[in-house]
Amino acid sequence: MREAEPDPEDPALSTGQRIMFHRQRRGLTRDVLGGLVGKSGRWVKAVERGEIQQLKLPTVISLAEVLRVRDLAQLTGGEPMPVTTFRGPGHPALPAVRAAVNAVGLRNAEAPPSLDDLQKRLVAAWRARHASPDHRTVLGSLLPDLIRDARLAAREFDGADRRRALALLAQVYNLTQFFVAYQPDASLLWRLVERSFMAAEESDDARALAGAIWLATQAHRDAGDFDAAEAVNREGMEALKPRMANTENDDLRAVWGALHHELAYTAARAGQYGTAWWWWEQADRIARTLPISFYEPMTSFSRVIMSAHAVTIAVEARQGAEARRQATKASNLAIPSQPRRGRHLIEVARAWELVGDKAAALRTLKDAYVAAPETIRYNGHARRMTLEFTKEPDSLRRDATDLADQIGLLI
Repeated sequence: MREAEPDPEDPALSTGQRIMFHRQRRGLTRDVLGGLVGKSGRWVKAVERGEIQQLKLPTVISLAEVLRVRDLAQLTGGEPMPVTTFRGPGHPALPAVRAAVNAVGLRNAEAPPSLDDLQKRLVAAWRARHASPDHRTVLGSLLPDLIRDARLAAREFDGADRRRALALLAQVYNLTQFFVAYQPDASLLWRLVERSFMAAEESDDARALAGAIWLATQAHRDAGDFDAAEAVNREGMEALKPRMANTENDDLRAVWGALHHELAYTAARAGQYGTAWWWWEQADRIARTLPISFYEPMTSFSRVIMSAHAVTIAVEARQGAEARRQATKASNLAIPSQPRRGRHLIEVARAWELVGDKAAALRTLKDAYVAAPETIRYNGHARRMTLEFTKEPDSLRRDATDLADQIGLLI
């Protein structure tokens, strides 16, 4: 007879048994599940067999998302712990943005917007995003109409105008990915990745293609598939390489540099620390060829951002002394973007946490909230650190509790 399936509500089940139940229910192999959370199939097997019992909170959250479990208690047992406590709820504008992306039909009676006008609106949307502490709210009000008009233009124009319209559509999809990132709709993010690639390839525009590659690399890496992230990154760079020879276009050169840094970031996440720093140095060399005040709007690639990237590489490499040095050096960077500065300060907070300075980490998280409330509100690292700091001694706990209230953590 077939062995009875375990009852997931049984309080006697171990975390490993619960993970195995939900993995098998989703039809995933151990290798696939491991890859999606940045681990190996052997690691999953060890967890399921109880050989690894203490899982870090970010890992449990990643497992819950891949296994489509809404409450961490379904994996760990105990009291309810909704995943949204750590990842954050969806932005109120998410349904409208999703509807614009998913819309099947386009309004036939309307004439398409002029491409010059569409370009100006896209530039203005990027500018508004960088200037606003609540950048998702700003984008949420702009994106639905921008998506519909860009799609209409790509459908209605012919020849060179259609190729330009497709390049603009790809860039609109890229902008939309910044809104959708860290929102509870992974399938929508992947649709945007694929549509951006398709529009960019058909446009034959190097800048649009480079942007699609850059964001696809990030999507694969965030899903825990480091091999795919590196493959997309390298193959994309190889395809772009002939177009980079002697280019004087700062925007294109900046995205080229950003692609070099993505290889550094992926290597650091994969534990290849020497390789990570080598690629960071290659990206830094490219950054130094750009004007000192230059700042590429999509990737943020610039001279100033390389110092921010160095903090992240050191943190991902778990190099405490180097993380402290880079964080001290880069704490007050003049980043000309509110959300990017907020993201950088979260990385600085991670550096202080790595070296055990929880008070400095919490102070930096508070600075991140001042810079960009919607960045910290949807950032898993920031939410995890804040929650953990609420369990510390009195003074730290009080400040952490105040921050938790501000970013919507239920404690």
